[in-house]
Amino acid sequence: RIYKCLFTGSVSSLLTLPLDILSTENLLADCLQGCFVVTCTLCAFISLVWLREQIVHGGAPQWLEQNQQQPLNGVGQQNEAQAVVNGGVENAVLDQPANPAAENVVVGENPEIQEEQVDEEEEDNEDEEDAVVEDAADANNGAQDDMNWNALEWDRAAEELTWERMLGLDGSLVFLEHVFWVVSLNTLFILVFAFCPYHIGHFSIVGLGFEEYIQASHFEGLITTIVGYVLLAVTLIVCHGLAALVKFQRSRRLLGVCYIVVKVSLLVVVEIGVFPLICGWWLDICSLEMFDATLKDRELSFQSAPGTTMFLHWLVGMVYVFYFASFILLLREVLRPGVLWFLRNLNDPDFNPVQEMIHLPIYRHLRRFILSVIVFGSIVLLMLWLPIRIIKYLLPNFLPYNVMLYSDAPVSELSLELLLLQVVLPALLEQGHTRQWLKGLVRAWTVTAGYLLDLHSYLLGDQEENENNANQQPNNQHARNNNAIPVVGEGLHAAHQAILQQGGPVGFQPYRRPLKFPLRIFLLIVFMCITLLIASLICLTLPVFAGRWLMSFWTGTAKIHELYTAACGLYVCWLTIRAVTVLVAWMPQGRRVIFQKVKEWSLMIMKTLIVAILLAGVVPLLLGLLFELVIVAPLRVPLDQTPLFYPWQDWALGVLHAKIIAAITLMGPQWWLKTVIEQVYANGIRNIDLHFIIRKLAAPVISVLLLSLCVPYIIASGVVPLLGVTAEMQNLVQRRIYPFLLMVVVLMGILSFQVRQFKRLYEHIKNDKYLVGQRLVNYERKSGKPGTSTTPPQSSQE
Repeated sequence: RIYKCLFTGSVSSLLTLPLDILSTENLLADCLQGCFVVTCTLCAFISLVWLREQIVHGGAPQWLEQNQQQPLNGVGQQNEAQAVVNGGVENAVLDQPANPAAENVVVGENPEIQEEQVDEEEEDNEDEEDAVVEDAADANNGAQDDMNWNALEWDRAAEELTWERMLGLDGSLVFLEHVFWVVSLNTLFILVFAFCPYHIGHFSIVGLGFEEYIQASHFEGLITTIVGYVLLAVTLIVCHGLAALVKFQRSRRLLGVCYIVVKVSLLVVVEIGVFPLICGWWLDICSLEMFDATLKDRELSFQSAPGTTMFLHWLVGMVYVFYFASFILLLREVLRPGVLWFLRNLNDPDFNPVQEMIHLPIYRHLRRFILSVIVFGSIVLLMLWLPIRIIKYLLPNFLPYNVMLYSDAPVSELSLELLLLQVVLPALLEQGHTRQWLKGLVRAWTVTAGYLLDLHSYLLGDQEENENNANQQPNNQHARNNNAIPVVGEGLHAAHQAILQQGGPVGFQPYRRPLKFPLRIFLLIVFMCITLLIASLICLTLPVFAGRWLMSFWTGTAKIHELYTAACGLYVCWLTIRAVTVLVAWMPQGRRVIFQKVKEWSLMIMKTLIVAILLAGVVPLLLGLLFELVIVAPLRVPLDQTPLFYPWQDWALGVLHAKIIAAITLMGPQWWLKTVIEQVYANGIRNIDLHFIIRKLAAPVISVLLLSLCVPYIIASGVVPLLGVTAEMQNLVQRRIYPFLLMVVVLMGILSFQVRQFKRLYEHIKNDKYLVGQRLVNYERKSGKPGTSTTPPQSSQE
């Protein structure tokens, strides 16, 4: 409510703030929004503390330290420190899309991110301590001692802060002080790091006359806040330069650290938010003809639901970036180390994107961002837009894909997409054989291209040459110059990087350079583009064509959603390739062995089908129907209407629910269901135990689900009419008994959990007050010697 009051923009809201805080209107919505604000504040504070550790251990940029370090070292060694170039290649592109997989996940909401002053004051204090010390090593030791002292203080404070004190159960009112401090700090964060940047950006936008364009974007608050932070960053760097001119060392360092925090946060927003969003929109624009859509349709969908549209495009872009990075990792396993010198190695333990954000200047990040957009956009054109044009020219009736759903369709598009993303794609991609096939195809293509263009040594390397010349320097000056440059930092960072780089460039193998090498590389790129185009054509046509042909036997000429046909075609293609590879592997073993294997596999397939019918058919259907009765029908269907149930849609959503429940069970505490599921996973398909699965897993789960469905129905339809109630009451009971029983079960679970927790708290308080000591004694049975008996732990009560 403080957050809402500050952003209403009126003075009257400030005057009525105490009454607004105590009012009961919109209580649940305000609580949820407040939890989100507090969570963002907490995550931002944790991320800033972590960023401070990165600056302390990785070294500050040269422009921040160059004036500060001169009095520390008369020899001038500190002035020779260079900015970190982690990887050292100027035209390194395609590295930032994988940065979301790094440590930058906590930054999600701009207004609450920038609590920089908390850390800048700590940095300033450390700067004062460093200025007193005469040697750089002593400065490092002093900083380490300071960190150890802070850790001990935090441990001591954590020991004093117990659950009884936090909840006020020890008789004190300290918990009210904690509540007051949390509210005060959150209010300060909202005021300084959301309110001020928003209004800076708002006044700037109004002054420049861009207010109409910002309002048309439907994200006025977010864009205005980002503009405010950009202006704040420019102001900070200008003030830093002025402070350096007038020799204000403390102010210069404080402003510099503030600028670093704002810069890193804005770069994280650009790399995690803006770049995948651009990729998602470009993928959508290039695939419009595939779905017979236009830009006008996308504009209408954006106008109707801007938040959902932007989130879906961001999600598509993130998936595209993730799979592209996964393919690059697979390429590194095949190609010679050093071929992909222009791409960052995400598996490199020394790769730290945050250090690059701290040390590299803005123009380097901007150039890298533009190059990444160009490369990713070109790949989308090559593998999506161009194949669609070729398919429309060669097969005019093949496109567009049928993804239009009518209002009376029994299956919603959302359930199909979730089913495809959560079940179909992971089932294909998690197969080790699929990845090995893809790796084998890449290796075969590399070997073929290497021998055709005489680039085998460049692409795959020569083992004999590597063994004979293990200690030689690379004989290719061009590739060597483009490899990792040794990083020079300060303090521990410099020593660490010197140890890493003392053996020369890492991740490079020498190769033989043929004649007309640039021309051969150009032909290799052309050959690669043609191969990607052909592969994209096959992937866009073959699975869908096979799925449509198979579905036509079942549904005739009716139009089927392409998610069905594509999934069916993918599975058929995968099973065909798998069967061919298995037969090729079995052929040399003889006919008798083949028949024996076929017999074993047939039995295993029959067992797997029975298990699949039970666990992937019956259980998801019952689970989806129960979810429909408990949650969906009471919320969506009024009492004077009859709910309609679609078993196919209930099954599709039940599959997702079953997968989520299984994942939560495996992550939760140890109980019988987790033990059984782990045993089934451990046995696998080859050692499947049908009797164990039916007796221990399928029968109990199906029994519980059937009881959950049948008992309320029997009560509502069989017992309640015998009581002589009215028809309206019978209808009310039939429609509301399922959520009522769910609420009863949840309340009983919460009460039992709270009772156990209070028992533990009671025992803990009793032991803290009255327990004197404990003594370990031997356990002896009562039927033993008459003179022996067990002695309980001695305790004294006063």
